[in-house]
Amino acid sequence: MFRTALRNVLAHKARLLMTVLAVMLGVAFVSGTLVFADTLSNSFRNQSAKSYDNVAVAVTSYADEDDPQQEPGISQKTLDKLGKLEGVAGAQGRVSGFAGVAGPDGKLIGVGWSNKGSNFAPGKDGKDPAYTFTDGSGPVKDDQIALDKDSADKGKYQVGDRVRVATNGPVKEYTLSGVFTTQDGAVNAGGSLVLFDTEVAQKQYLKPGFFSEATVTAAPGGDDAKILEDVKPLLPDAAEAKAGEKLAQEQAEQIEEGLGALKKVLLGFAAIALFVGVFLISNTFTMLVAQRTKEIALMRAVGASRKQITRSVLLEAAVVGLFASAVGFLIGIGLAVGLRSGMAAFDMKIPAGPLVIGASPVIAALSVGVLITMLAAWLPGRRAAKIPPVAAMSSVHAAATTKSLVLRNSIGTAFAAPGTALILWGASAGGDTGQMLIAGGAFLALIGVIVLIPLLSRPVIALVRPLLVGAFGVSGKLAGQNAVRNPRRTGATASALAIGLTLVTGLTVIGVTVGQAIDKTTTDNIKADYMVTMASGGGLDKSALSALEKAPGVSAVSPQQSVYFQVKDDYLSASAVTPGDIEKVLDVKVVNGSLGTLAKGEIAVAEETAKSKGWKVGDSVPFTFNDKKKSTLKVGAVYKGSEFLSEVLLDTKLANPHEVKPFLPQIFVKMDGGESAANEKALIDALGANPAIKVMDRQDIRDEFGGMINTLLNILYGLLAMALIIAVLGVVNTLAMSVFERQQEIGMLRAIGLDRRRVKRMVRLEAVVISLFGAAVGIVLGSFLGWAVGETIADNIPGYALVLPWARIGIFLALAGLVGVLASLWPARSAARLNMLNAIKAE
Repeated sequence: MFRTALRNVLAHKARLLMTVLAVMLGVAFVSGTLVFADTLSNSFRNQSAKSYDNVAVAVTSYADEDDPQQEPGISQKTLDKLGKLEGVAGAQGRVSGFAGVAGPDGKLIGVGWSNKGSNFAPGKDGKDPAYTFTDGSGPVKDDQIALDKDSADKGKYQVGDRVRVATNGPVKEYTLSGVFTTQDGAVNAGGSLVLFDTEVAQKQYLKPGFFSEATVTAAPGGDDAKILEDVKPLLPDAAEAKAGEKLAQEQAEQIEEGLGALKKVLLGFAAIALFVGVFLISNTFTMLVAQRTKEIALMRAVGASRKQITRSVLLEAAVVGLFASAVGFLIGIGLAVGLRSGMAAFDMKIPAGPLVIGASPVIAALSVGVLITMLAAWLPGRRAAKIPPVAAMSSVHAAATTKSLVLRNSIGTAFAAPGTALILWGASAGGDTGQMLIAGGAFLALIGVIVLIPLLSRPVIALVRPLLVGAFGVSGKLAGQNAVRNPRRTGATASALAIGLTLVTGLTVIGVTVGQAIDKTTTDNIKADYMVTMASGGGLDKSALSALEKAPGVSAVSPQQSVYFQVKDDYLSASAVTPGDIEKVLDVKVVNGSLGTLAKGEIAVAEETAKSKGWKVGDSVPFTFNDKKKSTLKVGAVYKGSEFLSEVLLDTKLANPHEVKPFLPQIFVKMDGGESAANEKALIDALGANPAIKVMDRQDIRDEFGGMINTLLNILYGLLAMALIIAVLGVVNTLAMSVFERQQEIGMLRAIGLDRRRVKRMVRLEAVVISLFGAAVGIVLGSFLGWAVGETIADNIPGYALVLPWARIGIFLALAGLVGVLASLWPARSAARLNMLNAIKAE
């Protein structure tokens, strides 16, 4: 039986090609993900260990900068004591924060949130062990900086050049004293790293004479454990000391955890691709078995048992799976290398390190490939074993019995009905519970639809058959009949496309609906022409507000300054704003009272907060500010809650005396004449052309809040592409083997006058019909699931209303039709080139 199985594989190499490709692509996705994750993990783990290689103890301060009762960090005095401990070679203090470098075009170099500034901390030898200088030296004067090599290359800066650097304050120019290389995480994430002289960095990020972190280096022969015990008593209460080795281990575990989430996501999409591949593989073996029924009957007649027949088919599947898995694993290695290079193309550096190919990816690749192929081939093998020898000898293609079709439809209904019920229950329940119910229901419903697709194919395709006949004549009529001739085969082929389109459509419905809700919320609530923010996502300096207030053409400007205070045992968030201007830049809907009372030192409260606290206009409420000072404030207005405002509004003049450093995440600006290039330039010039500050017009604001939805959708489309490619291969495979089965029929059609052009058209139309049928099923099911999931999040998104993206659905259908046309090119050409006499003689 082994020799028979091997012979059958070799005899049907061409027909098994699509199965090999499907398994190969799925395995490549799995093995590429595992190798890529292992390589990343190893590189970052080695980087982490290297970062703490010479660190005996690392100290971190968690002091509250706004608390005058405690030191804001680790003092220079404490650092000096640490450096004099027994067994210690030296102690370096670190302080860091945001720093953005302007390129030659005046724009920010690097990714905003990961641009970082720190201090140059030289030891006794004048070198900082954390950085390796390739040119020049570290900054030792107030007007000097050093820059990481990648940022210097991007900005085309050389030692001695003047460089514009922005922190949280106005832009300043510094002289570039040196260029260095580093394995700092900020630079690896695509950002920049600026080193300042220590005193300059302390003034900018903390307080003169203090550090937020410190590292203690052991002298040769020093005991790290003893150093740690000696360090702890010297530290302030808000500081924590840990062994360098332990920190490296913790960082490695955090990296593993982060990469683990990425690995799960990628493996999830790989599983989808393999699941789609199951239908292609099952279809292939079903057709191969059907074409070899006489051969199987003869084997049964000479003594082969049912188990032997089933094992023979499974053995064929194992051989195919093993070969495809081996090739897929090699492609997966190439995919891992490509992903690594691709991250570099997006300015995301990976620490240097070898490609890691462990035992797990190899075992997983071979196991998954072989098991998936054998699982998909099991049912066709079982069917083959059940064919009685006499029946097989008398019929080349045994038709499905009524009993088997009734059983299939009953099983499909048993899955689809409770699945649909669970989805509807989840949609009405909402929240996390509802989403769990929908996930379970979606799985059952999808299985049910897949089982029922053969039943659905006849009535659905019958609806479009008149259109095919009217538009394409005989070719259209034959294509419609061929598409439903074998409902199981049509269903299996359409199922692969249906699964892919279900996921794509569901994600699109949710994404577009949420995106439009966010967009509507943005346009309905913002009256301002511009919104000003930091590229880093941090707070603006108060000097930016002053500059904007003085800018020419500004008619109204108000910050959305974040403030927190305490009411009894509860903490409330508040927005400090400019009275008189806030209603000109944001749409604040007043329910009761007047916003004019803000200028009198009163507050405005969001409607929901007022109801929950029992407050109304005229009430006096005792507050405790951030600096622990207490005040009683009068409620002057109640307004409808907004995504752009906190639950309490107050005047900035009332809030600022209680804030050591006001936090301004956004400033809204209204200009005379509205949006224009001249007005935007006026604001940029007023801010000193600061590369770290973003001036966004209304469209930019919409893109800022809604653009991430489209980005996420595009990423998900890319990850689902593998499943859709396998579905396309399934269409090619079905048509090719269908043409092979119908050689005699096609020869007869040619003999009675159907020319090659119409034969090609017949096969193409059959492919398009099957593809559009699968796409239609997927789009309907995906839209249903998108609606259900949307209902569970609707309460958390203001203005949420279901949107069916008809334009994108139309694109999906058009692409499905195109898939059918492309998939039919080779089978159609093969059918048209058949020799009619040889075809008529074929069995």
